[in-house]
Amino acid sequence: MLRDALAHRDGVRGVSFHVVDGRMTVDADTDIFGPEQVAEAVSRLGMRAERWDAAPRVESWWEAHGRHALVATSGLALVSGLVLHIVVAGGGVLETLFAHAHGAHGIDRSVVLLLLVGIVTGLFHSAPKAAASLARLRPDMNALVLVSVIGALFLAEWAEAAVLAFLYGLSGLLENWSARRARNAIGSLLRITPATAAVVHGDHEHRMPVDRVAVGAQVRVRPGERIPCDGVVTDGSSYVDQALVTGESVPAWKSAGDEVFAGTVNGHGVVELRTTRAAADTMLARITRMVGESHHHRAPTERFIDQFARYYTPLMFAVAFAVGAVPPLVLGGDWEHWFYQAMLILLISCPCGLVISTPVTIAAAITSATRHGVLIKGGSHLEEMGRLRAVAFDKTGIITRGEPDVRELRPVNGRSESEVLARLLSIELRSEHPLSRAIVRYARGRGVEPAELTAFAAIEGRGAEAVIDGKRFWVGSTRFAREQSALGPFESELAQMQRSDETIVVCGAGDDVWALLAVTDPVRSEAPASVAQIHGQGLRSALLTGDNVATARSVGARVQVADVRAELLPDGKADAVRELVARHGPTAMVGDGINDSQALLAASVGIAMGGNATDVAAESADVVLMQDDLRKLPFLVDHARRARRLIIQNVTVALGAKALFLAFMAAGAATLWMAVAADMGASLLVTFNGLRMLRPGGTGGDVAPEPELAGAGQEV
Repeated sequence: MLRDALAHRDGVRGVSFHVVDGRMTVDADTDIFGPEQVAEAVSRLGMRAERWDAAPRVESWWEAHGRHALVATSGLALVSGLVLHIVVAGGGVLETLFAHAHGAHGIDRSVVLLLLVGIVTGLFHSAPKAAASLARLRPDMNALVLVSVIGALFLAEWAEAAVLAFLYGLSGLLENWSARRARNAIGSLLRITPATAAVVHGDHEHRMPVDRVAVGAQVRVRPGERIPCDGVVTDGSSYVDQALVTGESVPAWKSAGDEVFAGTVNGHGVVELRTTRAAADTMLARITRMVGESHHHRAPTERFIDQFARYYTPLMFAVAFAVGAVPPLVLGGDWEHWFYQAMLILLISCPCGLVISTPVTIAAAITSATRHGVLIKGGSHLEEMGRLRAVAFDKTGIITRGEPDVRELRPVNGRSESEVLARLLSIELRSEHPLSRAIVRYARGRGVEPAELTAFAAIEGRGAEAVIDGKRFWVGSTRFAREQSALGPFESELAQMQRSDETIVVCGAGDDVWALLAVTDPVRSEAPASVAQIHGQGLRSALLTGDNVATARSVGARVQVADVRAELLPDGKADAVRELVARHGPTAMVGDGINDSQALLAASVGIAMGGNATDVAAESADVVLMQDDLRKLPFLVDHARRARRLIIQNVTVALGAKALFLAFMAAGAATLWMAVAADMGASLLVTFNGLRMLRPGGTGGDVAPEPELAGAGQEV
């Protein structure tokens, strides 16, 4: 309704919604359609819009408890009216509710007054929305209920109208509660970062708001405190509980040089850290932002149901009109009887349960996955994960640890190790490739200082180069070295150094080779079991790498991946992924580097290993595994499949409830309040069924249970 009312206005480029947070984003030219116009358009729909403020807002008593008070009043008035009717008229409750002698109850005026109070309070929130939808000729569930209540009053079915209004008010209250429940699960991410940080200046410290702490500031964190900013430990050591960000159930030991994240809990030691990101750009802030934005990426099922409901509801209004008018006009039927049947059709035809079945499930699934250290950027990606048929893995940093070691450095052409390492260090300090970290550690371990360079450039999938001492110095794969026409004289030496599970790196200046390096990168301990679980889930696998064929095949054999494709450039990886999609169907790509970004975008679902992932890979991916643990992948597949099963269950329940009630209607045993109860029951059932995704289900792998974080506000 909101999208229809705003999306086609002049100046509006797009409208998106954060389902559980009650937030709408309007992308518009503010000179043509600004905030005032948005508020006015929303008010015409019987709702209120105000500017979004990320800061917590104190709710008034009416905002917090008004709906509860109205529903309680409606229920109390209904019960009081029925009891008074029994006392005054001697009628029975069942007789009052089920009788079909319209207008024949002889209800006392005091009873009517109480039932009217129940009707007004029960419809207090929905009536303005109903009137707005009818005025726009786009009737929704609110309009269906309002029309049915008016019809019941027209037939003097006071008790039935009051029951109908109370049940609908109660359903709105429960749906609002379920949305708050999901919202609180996400909002818990926002409430755990400390408001202040202890900033150290020389021999003293002072506390200041976290959002004013500059990048590069020195911050002290005491035992038991939450770390206020992302940073690198400069002094002290301690265990840090990182479960909130990475999903790790066991605290990680942190000492000088290790990275820490805002919102994680310091253990028993005092640590000092140098901040590396502003408060608005911390890992936790980005996770929270991505979770919020994930609801904008709607699942295909959700989009289809919305389109279905858009045409289905007006169609059912036409059907109800035909049922109420044709039999009396054409067949001489009783007007009151067929009018009543028409209202039954209106109520049971509402697609409310069908429409809410998918977004509730997806919101709960995304929130639960985030708390397990898996960030899913949208419902469409979650649903696609549930349909996967194959998974493609990058090698370095994914199947292997991504923390390789230099086994051997062999200078050639009379070069010394120190002059080679000085140039290598200056280039590799600026590179994001996992192999560069091994070379940096190797050079630092030998006390080498970097040479001065200019014009550094990373060459995707090949290596890097820069100008040092006026000459172009390069470093990269053997393929890159051959492109420099420089490796010919050293092919035999290269063959002697090469081992099946190692990578050879070559460096030089111009066409002059300076050194050969043998770098080994061990396979992750959990990789063989995780790949086996992927196969056990019925998925095919492939290994894609820019490394040499021998190394790639050796690693593939150790993890039982038969489809191995080596010496691939970035566009080659993307082409391989497209070929896998064409052959097997929906395919995921798991990567972590700049050279994986094209393949991540080409895949049905791009998955980045967040711990080592570059910013480019994390932004290109649809899913981010916040922990460097491949066991999260089988969990993710099971989680997505479980969500997909629940969506199918919910759609089946919503449609089944309508079919069952229509059978009652055909048998002549249906009433208005039963129609609302059936629709409300289906809506609540699919809501609670979807919220089951907030609880851990089968993981499909050895994944730690969801951590309990004291003080994190994560109760759901």
